Amino acid sequence: MDSPRPIAWSWRNVAHGVLLALPAVVACVFDPSLGLPLAVGVLPAAALGLRSTRRERALVILVGVVAGASIFLGSVVAGRAVLAVLMVFVLCVVVAAMTADPSRRLAPLMQMLGLPLYGAGLSESSWTGLAAGLLMVAGSVYGWLVSLAWTEGERAPRPPRVSASRTTMLVYGVQIGLAGAAGAALGFAFGVDHPGWACTAALLVSRPDRRQLDARGWGRGASVVLGAVVACTIAAFSASDPVIAVLVLVTLAVGTGTSGSRWYVFPFFSTVLVLSMLLLDETESASHWFLERVGLTLLGVALALVAAWIFTPIRQRVRAASVAAGP
Repeated sequence: MDSPRPIAWSWRNVAHGVLLALPAVVACVFDPSLGLPLAVGVLPAAALGLRSTRRERALVILVGVVAGASIFLGSVVAGRAVLAVLMVFVLCVVVAAMTADPSRRLAPLMQMLGLPLYGAGLSESSWTGLAAGLLMVAGSVYGWLVSLAWTEGERAPRPPRVSASRTTMLVYGVQIGLAGAAGAALGFAFGVDHPGWACTAALLVSRPDRRQLDARGWGRGASVVLGAVVACTIAAFSASDPVIAVLVLVTLAVGTGTSGSRWYVFPFFSTVLVLSMLLLDETESASHWFLERVGLTLLGVALALVAAWIFTPIRQRVRAASVAAGP
């Protein structure tokens, strides 16, 4: 199976992105404070891209439900910092252990998406977390309905799932749990507006393979910085509502069009939309949001790398011992 290109491009995905953006674009023309949240709600569908078969396309609904439930769960405990931090660690260990069982097909999705978005929920109140979660679910259902306009193609071959022992994955769970918990704890300690952002960054870039982690760390850092620059520049020029509508259309179209890229470019598009939403009618300056978004993202990436540096040799020894012991 051919490896994906560094920057993939699909006109089918671009067209899908345009349709995903339409409700948000129309709303932005009248009121960007309504349109930008709609754009953020379809981000899971945009990140997944247009799959070949309709059965595969229905996966976006599951992705939206996991995303929405995770954000809401984080928002429920956001007011209790100690509990929120402890839950990050416990959830990471439990979910990582579950991924060692091939029959638990939902576990990898929970690990790659659910855990980071739990961290994102730590930045919200329970009501805004509920609203954000419902937007994710509604946006994903809309994305699935839109995808039905395309005919089916051949089902893409699924990459083989690499299995690991339960003990190895428990060690990995401790690794990412400490990174995520440290990010959340520092966010609460610093008193920032979005204390969960460092936790989210740490869990989004973490991977058992150190090379993947390094690539995602550099990719997410660069993507977030560039996305923040674009969003803050638009805010500095006080863009009109039609200009913001065009921004939403281009961002979702190009973001969906490049969803199959090997390089970690999607955070650029999500950062443009999320920061643009935060900058609307804000008393805080654009530089405040830029520094918080970029600073906490880089902090989270650094925590993930430090945790991997400490725990990778331990996991390698545990794996070697498991192989030596045999079945």
